[in-house]
Amino acid sequence: MHPGLHAATDPDKPAVIMAGSGETISYAQLEAEANQVSRMLRAAGLAPGDHVAWCLENHRNFLPLVWGAHYAGVIYTPISSRLTSDEIAYIVDNSGARAYITSQHKADQSAEVLDRISGVGLRLMMDGAVDGYESYEQALAAASTEPLANRTAGRDMLYSSGTTGRPKGVLVSHEAYDPQEAVSVGEEWSSVAELSVLLLGMSQESVYLTPAPLYHAAPLRFTKAVHEIGATSVVMERFDAEQFLAAIERYGVTHTQVVPTMFVRMLKLPEEQRLRHDLSSLSCVLHAAAPCPVQAKHRMIEWLGPIISEYYAGTEGNGFAFCDSQQWLAHEGTVGAPIACEVHIVDEATGAEVPAGVEGTVYFSSGGTFEYHRDEEKTRNSRLANGWSTLGDVGRVDSDGFLYLTDRKAHMIICGGVNVYPQEAENLLTMHPSVIDAAVIGVPDDDLGEAPKAVVQPVRMPADEAAAADLERRLIDYCRAGLAAVKCPRSVDFRSELPRHDTGKLYKRLLRDEYWQDQDRRI
Repeated sequence: MHPGLHAATDPDKPAVIMAGSGETISYAQLEAEANQVSRMLRAAGLAPGDHVAWCLENHRNFLPLVWGAHYAGVIYTPISSRLTSDEIAYIVDNSGARAYITSQHKADQSAEVLDRISGVGLRLMMDGAVDGYESYEQALAAASTEPLANRTAGRDMLYSSGTTGRPKGVLVSHEAYDPQEAVSVGEEWSSVAELSVLLLGMSQESVYLTPAPLYHAAPLRFTKAVHEIGATSVVMERFDAEQFLAAIERYGVTHTQVVPTMFVRMLKLPEEQRLRHDLSSLSCVLHAAAPCPVQAKHRMIEWLGPIISEYYAGTEGNGFAFCDSQQWLAHEGTVGAPIACEVHIVDEATGAEVPAGVEGTVYFSSGGTFEYHRDEEKTRNSRLANGWSTLGDVGRVDSDGFLYLTDRKAHMIICGGVNVYPQEAENLLTMHPSVIDAAVIGVPDDDLGEAPKAVVQPVRMPADEAAAADLERRLIDYCRAGLAAVKCPRSVDFRSELPRHDTGKLYKRLLRDEYWQDQDRRI
């Protein structure tokens, strides 16, 4: 399904509402602007299977751009607007993008990356242009609103950081995109749309609120599914706990998706603020992306009722586990049972599947397939010889087949629902002249769930607390000058030595356990 089908039957229905400004994009407008985008890309020489990248905040043009890229049959890569200029330039280059689109909000960084993306043929900027970029609005206005005669379904390729620290593009299904075999834009639903209808009860009458950045996999794919179904999507420009609750009341929201950090922030609101809004329209609150504290989830169910569902999946789309409130209460702490796939817990040492209750690496089979863009080794390492694939998480299943995660991807830190891989910060810190060795781990954080902490072996141990505080500040500033703030440590501890094996392997688990042992996760 696609917006054009709904534009034909209900053209004036709101497809997108920007929660802050209240600006509404009807289905007729969404279809017309998406058609213009598709023609604009084709006019610039992009053919089905070519790549386009953009770096945008939750802009009113974001979803018309998504659908236009989809209609043009291109592979599209939304880039996090929180990344550094170096990270943005790397992704544009690595993806092979032939077009790059951004906004005035990112003007400074757009100028900084210009030299590194000068080979990109089409560079556009919304809300005004700087040197090296043309006006997005002018380019769009020059294109017809009529649909392309040969619309071909495109797909996203989102970037997920790897253990080497550099982001990797995840192309679901297969890397070799053959436009001759690509599916035409038609009336079929995507798997996400099907799940939204069958599991979440979504319909054309639904109103879906997305408070998270649209460049992340779940907000992007679920919001796109909303338009396949013909429902209305309300987009928050940025998350604010009270404004989120106010938007539910204002727009009669029926469905929403959050990360556990948002639960925590709502629960920490003064009771007067938290309870002043009418949330009776809500029929489903979906959450994922990070482990949810058990007590936080209990409190959310007590507050909103048994309308909270949870799922476990990855950008890679190789598997999906799901549970509703009743299932979760009966299997406290689970992330769900597999749907349309099979889950296997494997002993990495032997390669054998282990029985229920025993921990191991979580693998999926009979789900989707994926490739890591330009990284055959990482793709190969993500699967077994029998084709089972993993995201690298450790967990177990119970006797009823419900999955529990007991560890995270290798050493990944999930900070407020954002996946943070510490290798980049470790590599940066190790090169600082005051540092001999460094490890970055996730430590408990009441607001974010966990936050990055650096444990550093300095060249000279600080003489006192003032010297330690000064070095801590300088190391954090050093990281933030080279990486997005979310990837940087929020605090630094100093050690005379880090726990390394003679082979050089860092026993990061020993460090992490010190900070998590006997941790009180209560809110």
